[in-house]
Amino acid sequence: MNLIRDEQHSLLTLIQRFHPTFQKIPAEQLSVCKLLFIFDGLDESRLSLDFNNSQVVSDVTQKSSINVLLTNLIQGRLLPSALVWITSRPAAANQIPPSCVSRVTEVRGFTDSQKEEYFRKRFTDEDLSSRIISHIKASKSLFIMCGVPVFCWITAVVLENMLTTEQRGELPKTLTDMYSHFLMVQTKRKKNKYQQEHEENPQELTEADMEVLLKLGRLAFEHLEKGNIMFYQEDLEQCGLDVTEASLYSGVCTEIFRRECGIFPKPVYSFVHLSVQEFLAAVYMIHCYNNKTEVINHHPKGCRQVQCVKVKHNGNLMFLKNSVKHLDEFLSRILKKSLQSQTGHLDLLVRFLHGLCVESNQRLLGSLLSQTENNLETIQKIVNNLKKMNCNQMSPDRSINIFHCLMEMKDLSVHQEIHQFLKSENQSGKRLSEIHCSALAYMLQMSEEVLDDLDLNNFNTTDEGRLRLIPAVRNCKKFRFSDQQLSANHCEVVASALKSSSFHLVELDLSLTNLQYSAAKALCSGLESPNCKLETLRLVNCSLSKISCEALISALKFNPSHLTELDLSRNELQDSGVFHLCGFLKSPRCRLKTLRLANCSLSKISCDALGSALKSNPSYLTELDLSWNEVQDSDVQQLLDLSKSPDCRLETLRSVSGWTR
Repeated sequence: MNLIRDEQHSLLTLIQRFHPTFQKIPAEQLSVCKLLFIFDGLDESRLSLDFNNSQVVSDVTQKSSINVLLTNLIQGRLLPSALVWITSRPAAANQIPPSCVSRVTEVRGFTDSQKEEYFRKRFTDEDLSSRIISHIKASKSLFIMCGVPVFCWITAVVLENMLTTEQRGELPKTLTDMYSHFLMVQTKRKKNKYQQEHEENPQELTEADMEVLLKLGRLAFEHLEKGNIMFYQEDLEQCGLDVTEASLYSGVCTEIFRRECGIFPKPVYSFVHLSVQEFLAAVYMIHCYNNKTEVINHHPKGCRQVQCVKVKHNGNLMFLKNSVKHLDEFLSRILKKSLQSQTGHLDLLVRFLHGLCVESNQRLLGSLLSQTENNLETIQKIVNNLKKMNCNQMSPDRSINIFHCLMEMKDLSVHQEIHQFLKSENQSGKRLSEIHCSALAYMLQMSEEVLDDLDLNNFNTTDEGRLRLIPAVRNCKKFRFSDQQLSANHCEVVASALKSSSFHLVELDLSLTNLQYSAAKALCSGLESPNCKLETLRLVNCSLSKISCEALISALKFNPSHLTELDLSRNELQDSGVFHLCGFLKSPRCRLKTLRLANCSLSKISCDALGSALKSNPSYLTELDLSWNEVQDSDVQQLLDLSKSPDCRLETLRSVSGWTR
């Protein structure tokens, strides 16, 4: 669809363009048929989907742009009876509004046992597979990444080469180490015997290798900024890249850069995995920084000399010659930009950039990176910047990447300190810095042991430190956080723990957190998920507005069967909010046992509405708290009378005069 994104089509002609067998089907028949549209790879799309301001198209014969047709089809304006199935990486999937999504299926990578199984099946040599498995287990970051099957392949290629040849040196321990070795292995393994015999040092990159890799790096970088992972001939030409030439002079293209042909004759190109594109983009950026943004220009076919010109990048990641003076400032600016991303699409790039500052990787890649400021003072500045980075109001998931960057630079101090903290008996006595909290959040998430109870108020740290600990919510059963304002970014992390079928959260207490509407809305996306198994929800004194309360209760209606305790006390729920709440209570799937609405500005109207709701579904609620409202004892008489009904299980009713049983 990218290839025809500038054309005008109706839905009928668009279908006929991709499926010629539909040429004779009349438009009326489309609405009669039960059609299934499969859009495979939304993250590869270059279409701009605007779900807020898009033109309305409801006629299958009405012509419009491709992106408008796709938007209307997803929203159900075009062919409302049609089914739409979209595959995508998570970041790109976020552009589809939740209201348009009825089901989400998460495709996960290898489990820990499957990682080991992969290497044992790949190598018949049991000793070799055992040595590889032992090595990746010793490095937590490598072992986690092996959940991605492609990374298992990369790891196998690199470690097999290093363990079965006479190549000496330390085995890779970080992601950057692994990808640096992978690049060298792929570049060298495809060279023919004649070339290798005549090279003075077969471990070094030739001028031709470097030219091709830097052109690929430029392609990777420029399109990473645009969010593109698929490329066309014109994209390659703009970077001076001739694929035929590249295949001839460097074997790297045949392994990490591939050509695909779809239903159109025009070829499409991509890197074998997004992480490879991110790594080459990082290599290119470091090379450009060291050469003051000098990049490879387009050459006539067959010319293999490196000719550099100065260019101004329109993107935000490349800083020009006079923009930064030192490497630590260069990395700090890029890291700050990555932390502002809600999707984390720059996280791995930033990790690679820091890893490329390590002396071992500079030595391995040599002239491809050019001269880097690798003196100890510069490296220490980079490390100190990472430890002091301010992440206030940024997504806590992004702050964890700071810890990953430290690991890529092989600074293990924070990692070791957190291990000591976890082993210490007096954990509350040790004050944690912000970077400690990022590391702790990561380790708690990765732990095989699920925490029964995680109360962030018990940690001795700063307010920002507690915010950085929020991602640990994904690996606990009970989570409590209070006394701070939560942004939408923070609530999205909590929501992710409610959405995933692999998480364990059953009790959530966010009392005293001042939830603005955007934050409450983000939390609602998790509560309405069919995977949400939450049993207890406490949002006491969260400054919930009327519209926030309505959104919250609407979300609970989507998935009412697990929640047994709800506390909304000290929020301006008002009578209008109770009307929405009563719709939740009337649901046949509602299993709520305890409902607390103390000090919610309620009146007799609310009491009557609650009484009516409980009449229609009296079987579950056992405790109702209406204290500190404008409610007299006479106002709750209907509820008292209802409690005497044999079908009603209401045992405790608290109003102005105290507990009534």
